[in-house]
Amino acid sequence: MHSVAPVVHGAPAHEGKSASPVTGKADSMTQADAHNHSIRTENVSLWYGNFQALKNVTINIRQGIITGLIGPSGCGKTTLLRSFNRINERYGNVTTTGEIRVLGKNIYDDDVSLSELRKSVGMVFQRPNPLPISVYENVMFGLRVHSRRREISRQQSDEHVEHALQEVKLWDAVKDRLKKKATLLTLEQQQKLCIARLLPLKPRVILMDEPCSALDAEGIEKVEEMIGNLREKYTVVIVTHNMAQARRATDECIYMLLGEIVEHADTSQLFLNPQKKETEMYIEGRYG
Repeated sequence: MHSVAPVVHGAPAHEGKSASPVTGKADSMTQADAHNHSIRTENVSLWYGNFQALKNVTINIRQGIITGLIGPSGCGKTTLLRSFNRINERYGNVTTTGEIRVLGKNIYDDDVSLSELRKSVGMVFQRPNPLPISVYENVMFGLRVHSRRREISRQQSDEHVEHALQEVKLWDAVKDRLKKKATLLTLEQQQKLCIARLLPLKPRVILMDEPCSALDAEGIEKVEEMIGNLREKYTVVIVTHNMAQARRATDECIYMLLGEIVEHADTSQLFLNPQKKETEMYIEGRYG
């Protein structure tokens, strides 16, 4: 079994260090597997101070599909999601043990740059968080931050913006308002914009923490449709409390309880023929 030393929040990281990205060369034993699984964890445990939020989590998340993380509040699903790009380390006294491989690379290797990791593994939060600048500059923001040493031409910028907005089905709605403040968009449009902001960085994995929780029914439907269009191009991992959404929008589901993985299966199988009693009780509304 592979393992890593505990990682404690506040310890030196690679934020500003020139280091190999997570997309660098994977170990020879994992190169072939990286084509099948975007994320693999082995015996991952995580503590916030003395509280253990994850307990020996071992999972394989397939490439190019939408995987849902479900379970009652406090079960560890958001903590697990945030572990995949190490953003947990921003949230306090965090200790992690075990191994997390993204695209075949151990994300705790010394040569992994957090900046490059988070380019490859983007994050979308519960509430839309557009910057108080134009729609155009929101889309370009991440790319400009990561491209300080090279100039991006106006033509290149225009192409990045249009392509990203087309991909999230937002172009037609905002193409005549690109210079307007992004905060003037509807919540549904803002959330699509936040996803579009990731795309010029060419992520391989997109993490979504309850991306529809702030939206009305119409907005949920439109964002779910857009998320569905991302499959195959990207690996999407989505946390949701909405069981109907999990059934509609995901290909596989992982049910978590008290920091542990209870069941991981095709979504249809998990909902129609769960193998674990705890899973059955949860999806029937008898638990959580």
